[in-house]
Amino acid sequence: MSPAVRNLGIFAVALAALFGLAVVAGRLLDPDAPDGEAAADHSNRHPKEMEDMTSEHVRGLAVAENGLRLVIEDPEVRRGAAGELRFRIVDREGRAVRDFDVEHTKRMHVIVVRRDLTEFQHLHAAMGPDGTWSTPLRLPDGGSYRVFADFSHEGRPTTLAGDLRVDGAVNLQALPAPQPVATSDGGYHVRLAAGAARPGRETTLRFTVTRSGRPVDVEPYLGAGGHLVALREGDLAFLHIHPVEQANGDSIAFAATFPTEGKYRLFLQFRVAGRVQTVAFTHEALGGR
Repeated sequence: MSPAVRNLGIFAVALAALFGLAVVAGRLLDPDAPDGEAAADHSNRHPKEMEDMTSEHVRGLAVAENGLRLVIEDPEVRRGAAGELRFRIVDREGRAVRDFDVEHTKRMHVIVVRRDLTEFQHLHAAMGPDGTWSTPLRLPDGGSYRVFADFSHEGRPTTLAGDLRVDGAVNLQALPAPQPVATSDGGYHVRLAAGAARPGRETTLRFTVTRSGRPVDVEPYLGAGGHLVALREGDLAFLHIHPVEQANGDSIAFAATFPTEGKYRLFLQFRVAGRVQTVAFTHEALGGR
């Protein structure tokens, strides 16, 4: 074989290998390429999440899932300024989705939390004719915030998540130690009663509300006794929680399955005398099944 022919063969092999690498890179970088969404969805997985990637109890770890994508119009937010959060849910072709199912009396639930889980807002956005959702938003402290769009489309519950960046100094705080009693923003005392939480096992979380030592009757809120959001420390995995009963005096109960061991932050909202109260707990799931 002549040197020219041999060199041509080497060049062809190198070119084919380079093309193969380009295809792989394209799939990793372009979520719209074939199989690209799966790669994008797992890019920010918590190490423990590899154990429960198929669990229906964990959502909100990616910006795209179930063929849908969250697009935030402007992720840069001025600290303390009255602003507006605007976003769309788009399909694989980039078209805005407009048909959403009603869940907990709403078609869209928006949760905004700071990465250290010290700040929490539950917002109810309105959708415009072009499919853009909007809601007023004010974030008082600097840092990175996680936005969760929680909804159901064509009967399939989905939670997509993206980030907001707020200017200013950041004073990150450690998650508080678990305590059985916490005080809501309106001064109500809430007690959490729960058995030992084990990964993969459903457990009942029961909250009772009192004020000055006396039971307080809660009113229905979002079609149940209350609304509970559970987020895992670290990756902020969003847990799917089921209310197990309607408002029943001073008691509110939920069924939760914690997918892995570790600490979780529980944000409970309930209504008394027409006003929504918010209270937060740290809850730990112990190792072993």
